[in-house]
Amino acid sequence: MSEEIHDIMNITHVKVQDFTANPAPLGLMGFGMTTVLLNIHNAGYYNLGAMILSMGFFYGGLAQVIAGIEEWRKGNTFGATAFTSYGLFWLTLVGIVILPKFEWAAGLAPAKTAFAAYLFMWGLFTLFMFIGTLKANRALQVVFLTLTILFFLLAAGNYLGSASILRIAGFEGIFCGFTAIYAAIGQVLNEMYGKKMFPL
Repeated sequence: MSEEIHDIMNITHVKVQDFTANPAPLGLMGFGMTTVLLNIHNAGYYNLGAMILSMGFFYGGLAQVIAGIEEWRKGNTFGATAFTSYGLFWLTLVGIVILPKFEWAAGLAPAKTAFAAYLFMWGLFTLFMFIGTLKANRALQVVFLTLTILFFLLAAGNYLGSASILRIAGFEGIFCGFTAIYAAIGQVLNEMYGKKMFPL
């Protein structure tokens, strides 16, 4: 009995196999689909409405926060930081649009320069995260590079009040969103089929 206790006390390495699912496709899809739909608006094809705000709150927002928490449980600092942050980006964006509609928050809509500063800071954050993707796969690098460009274009368009820049940002954002959708689908189908269906 004493030998068994001695063996237990001397255990230094324990391997625990992780059977939980990969949360990244959920986060990438929530980000990608919502980004595409918002930027079709930015490109001038329809107005900002309940469809985009609902996607921003539930799929772009809550789904990404959930994915970020799941990445945290897996010990993935990059994934936890990225998905939680961008999920909260979508929630804050919905708040910026909706809160000034309430009587108690009337007049609190941000000025163009303030909104441009908000977008610029997200661009700066994304630039730093892009540097992190240089240790990841090519698909993720493209997502973060195009997202960095998107944020800076949106910041410039809002700061300058330029409809042309915002329209260009819209088309660039549609591309960015589809790169995230591709990365999500690639991870799901590559895992399902056990081979490289979509190169990442």
